[in-house]
Amino acid sequence: MLPNLNLISCNLSSSPSLLLIRPINPRTSFQSIPRSQFAISKVSFFKTVINHRISLKPCNNLSVSAAFSPFKRPGFLQIYRSSFSIKNSENDVLKKSTSDESKLGNSGNNNGGDWTTSILLFGLWAGLMYYVFMLTPNQTPTRDIYFLEKLLNLRRDDGFEMNQVLVSLWYIMGLWPLVYSMLLLPSGRSSRSKVPVWPFLVLSCFGGAYVLLPYFVLWRPPPPPVEEAELEKWPLNFLESKLTAGISVAAGLGLIIYAALAGGDAWREFYQYFRESKFIHATCLDFTLLSTFAPFWVYNDMTTRKWFDRGSWLLPFSLIPFVGPALYLGLRPPIPAVEPASITSNTNKKD
Repeated sequence: MLPNLNLISCNLSSSPSLLLIRPINPRTSFQSIPRSQFAISKVSFFKTVINHRISLKPCNNLSVSAAFSPFKRPGFLQIYRSSFSIKNSENDVLKKSTSDESKLGNSGNNNGGDWTTSILLFGLWAGLMYYVFMLTPNQTPTRDIYFLEKLLNLRRDDGFEMNQVLVSLWYIMGLWPLVYSMLLLPSGRSSRSKVPVWPFLVLSCFGGAYVLLPYFVLWRPPPPPVEEAELEKWPLNFLESKLTAGISVAAGLGLIIYAALAGGDAWREFYQYFRESKFIHATCLDFTLLSTFAPFWVYNDMTTRKWFDRGSWLLPFSLIPFVGPALYLGLRPPIPAVEPASITSNTNKKD
C-alpha cells in the first residue's frame, strides 16, 4: 500500500519549466483520486537533465524523488511531503520521553544496591559492638579508669608519666571528628533521607566510628544542593576554611612525629596495654575504622565538588591514616553553590 502523501510544488532555479500540482487531501489515497483531478503541466524532463544541472537542497520533513507519475507517465518531477517523516519524528519524541520516564523510575526504584550496602554496614556495626563489649580484653579496668582521668586532666600530677604513643593516639582521636565533619558537611548529607548528620558528628567526639557507622547505614546520596548564603554561616564557614584544614594537618603531623620519636620501649609498653586494656583496645580499633572509611568520604567529597579529574591523585594519599584526609581538606576547592531560585524550582519538579 502506498503511503499517504501531500504533493507540493517546488521552485528550481536551474529549471526553466516547473510542475504545478494541485494539493491533495492527505486522507485521500492515490488509488481513489481520479485522473481528471490532476492539473499537470508537462515538462521536458530529459532536456532539463541534459542542459541543466539540477541540485536539490534538503528541507525539513521533505523527501524528494524524480520518478514516474501514478499513471505510468515518465518525465515528471514530483516532490512529496511524506506523512511518514512526521510520524517518525513523533515516534522519536515518544521514545525519548518514554526512556526518560523509565530512567526516572529506575532511579527512584533502584534501591537494591543501597539496601545491600546498608545491611552489610549494619552487620559490621553489630559485630563490632558485640566484640567491643563482650570479647575485648578487660584485665585492667582500674588502670583504664586511671588512664582516662589522666588524659582528661582530672588528676593532679602524681609523678606518673603517661605513655607517649597513648597520648598521641588520644589527641588524634580528638581531631578525627573535626576531619569527618569537614568531609560530611555538606557533601555527606542525605537528600533521600530525613536523617541529619550533625547529631552523629557531635556524638562522634565521644564514640568515634562506633557512632558514625549507624549514619553510614542510613545515608542516602546524593547530597542536597548548597546555597551561597549557607556557606557564609556557621558551621560551614568554619569547616570550609583553609585555616581550619591547615591546623588539622599541622596538629596531626605533630602528634604522629611525637609518637614516632617515643622509642622502642614506649611502643612495646603500648602494645602490652593493647593486649590487656579494654579502653586502649577499643580506641585502637576505633582509629583503624576511621582510617579505613576516610578514603571513601574523600572520594565522595571530591566528586561532589566536581574535582575528581584534577584531584584524583590525592586518593592514594588518603590511605595514610589521618594525614592523607587532612591533606586533601587543605587542597580541595570550594564546594559549588547554587541560587535559591534553582533549589526552589528543583523542589517543585520533584513534588
